[in-house]
Amino acid sequence: MAKDIDTRLAAAIEARRDDLISLTQDLIRIPTLNPPGRNYRDICDYLDGRLSEQGFQVELVRAEGAPADSERYPRWNIVARRDGRRSGETVHFNSHHDVVEVGNGWSFDPFGGELHEGRIYGRGACDMKGGLAASIIAAEAFIHTCPDFAGAVEISATADEESGGFGGVAYLAQEGWFNPARVQHVIIPEPLNKDRICLGHRGVWWAEIETKGRIAHGSMPFLGDCAVRHMGAVLAEMEATLFPLLATKRTAMPVVPEGAKQSTLNINAIHGGEPVQDADYTGLPAPCVPDRCRITIDRRFLIEEEIGEVKAEVTAMLERVKAVRPSFEYELRDLFEVQPTMTPEGAPVVRSVAHAIEKVLARQPDYVVSPGTYDQKHIDRIGRLKNCIAYGPGILDLAHQPDEWVGVQDMIDSAKVMALTLAELLLPDQPG
Repeated sequence: MAKDIDTRLAAAIEARRDDLISLTQDLIRIPTLNPPGRNYRDICDYLDGRLSEQGFQVELVRAEGAPADSERYPRWNIVARRDGRRSGETVHFNSHHDVVEVGNGWSFDPFGGELHEGRIYGRGACDMKGGLAASIIAAEAFIHTCPDFAGAVEISATADEESGGFGGVAYLAQEGWFNPARVQHVIIPEPLNKDRICLGHRGVWWAEIETKGRIAHGSMPFLGDCAVRHMGAVLAEMEATLFPLLATKRTAMPVVPEGAKQSTLNINAIHGGEPVQDADYTGLPAPCVPDRCRITIDRRFLIEEEIGEVKAEVTAMLERVKAVRPSFEYELRDLFEVQPTMTPEGAPVVRSVAHAIEKVLARQPDYVVSPGTYDQKHIDRIGRLKNCIAYGPGILDLAHQPDEWVGVQDMIDSAKVMALTLAELLLPDQPG
């Protein structure tokens, strides 16, 4: 009987191939750019129309008061639920609907959703509107094929994952949407490849370092104190001591790609001197010695590291600079931090997805950890729901790149895996 259900589900997914393609294209064609947060309500309304027609109970949730929420750019989320005919557990598919800036170097329309040689191109195609579409098709095929299922299927599309998730999953978790009493299994269709199960992610600490100086006329810099030169000394010390130290730190976590198995630090932004003028300003800058310079650092750390140790290493570096530069002053400000997380391989959702991958792809899955954080951090830390993974179609290296794409066959295969996972978790009377 279980084999018959697997066959019927696979056929139901195949029959929806054209629908999957058009759904993915429609989602890409809604340019949900973050920042600033454009068209969030449009994509939620689109999904509301589709899922309501399929019998889902739909709620649109605005994250009022969350970072970046405003009347101009409200942070809209959608949560859809379809209850089964009997009690049971809830399986929740969570995807973010926001996408990053387009950037340069495209040969396809970034919001065209063009289908070319089995690939759909566009910003957000793999990260992660292809995964969102695959989860919708999987859920619809499962509900149609197995109407007597137990429990419930939920689908959410949430805001701001690309900028921390505070207007999306973090807000929903705070409001109880991921309470383990109402949701038991969460799958996040991030693009980690269709034969991989992502158990979690590294930790992250963002901070701002500001060096201080004294303003003076640029023709007499000896009367001032250049904050940019002080920052240059900070960058030199980073190169001399901090980067070599991070290169020695390695993890036992199965982080991909290989380079992310060590601790890393990215200098995300730098600015010194007077504020950047508006784009329509055509004059020259004033001749001033800069009295401030700021960099934003993005430090990714390992499950073996303590956050206090991570911060202390940066403070020690700054103190070494201060010891050799008499007028050196700095300020170190926390922006945000996230602890590493990793779901055990024996967790129920991991086992069920692994069984489905074996059936669909005829191979054992790889277990990986993401180099960057995603919304599992909020489901784990705020929602207190540990039974959560990332699994979805797409190649991680394509995320945020020009000519981003997702493969149609990868989406089909991932949708089959998701549908078979639902069958294992919500058809408890069927043998495995």
